[in-house]
Amino acid sequence: MSFRQQLASQLPYLRRYARALTGSQSLGDAAVRETLEALLEAPEEWDETAPVKTELFRTFHRIWNSEMIAPLESRGRSGVIAEFPVKRRQSLLLSTVEGFTVTDVAAILGISQDDVSQHVQAARSAIEDALSARVLIIEDESIIALHIKQIVESLGHEAIAIVRTRAEAVAKARDERPELVLADISLADGSSGIDAVKDILAEQTVPVIFITAFPERLLTGERPEPTYLITKPFEPETVIATIGQALLMHRDVDVDSKAA
Repeated sequence: MSFRQQLASQLPYLRRYARALTGSQSLGDAAVRETLEALLEAPEEWDETAPVKTELFRTFHRIWNSEMIAPLESRGRSGVIAEFPVKRRQSLLLSTVEGFTVTDVAAILGISQDDVSQHVQAARSAIEDALSARVLIIEDESIIALHIKQIVESLGHEAIAIVRTRAEAVAKARDERPELVLADISLADGSSGIDAVKDILAEQTVPVIFITAFPERLLTGERPEPTYLITKPFEPETVIATIGQALLMHRDVDVDSKAA
């Protein structure tokens, strides 16, 4: 596989990470574009001895405009955001969602391995202590649905329902007003979880995490796409980290809106 092909194969995962980190498809995709532009302008900065994925993420952090983080960092420091400084979020997402080793995360962020381990542990503790929500699960595979429910409840969240079709999802969301939605793409009646979520978001504002076996199909950067994605099969730590980030970003926006 050529270097260009290797790079292209990793871009969807950099988009997933950037979207989750910023809480926005538009901001995350813009940051990825900046990374690619920087590579074109200064290819000599690329370390050819490092794995392509690791070096791509390192380059992203080297050139990512810090102004994208600043608005988040300056919000309600007395609220839940104070428990999640950026290095904690980065360390947790890189290790649990993107699957990097502690050594890789340290190289990507330019910090020590001890710091990475401490950031990950602190982020996990903060998620368990500071965030809880009423969660709607849209999943037609019973075993997977029950696994997700178990993870959700182990974090102290309330799984208000498991639904298997678009119609059930919309009706339950309307009745229960969930604070978080976890949605599969393909549902039992042949309908789409994406369409179900569109119907839900037309009536209420709620963070949504999609769970799919083919995340690259929703990480093209060419159209409106989900901000949060989990790949099947998934590890519990991936679900935990993504839930924490989604709730953090959504609730911090809510705090700002009410204060305005």
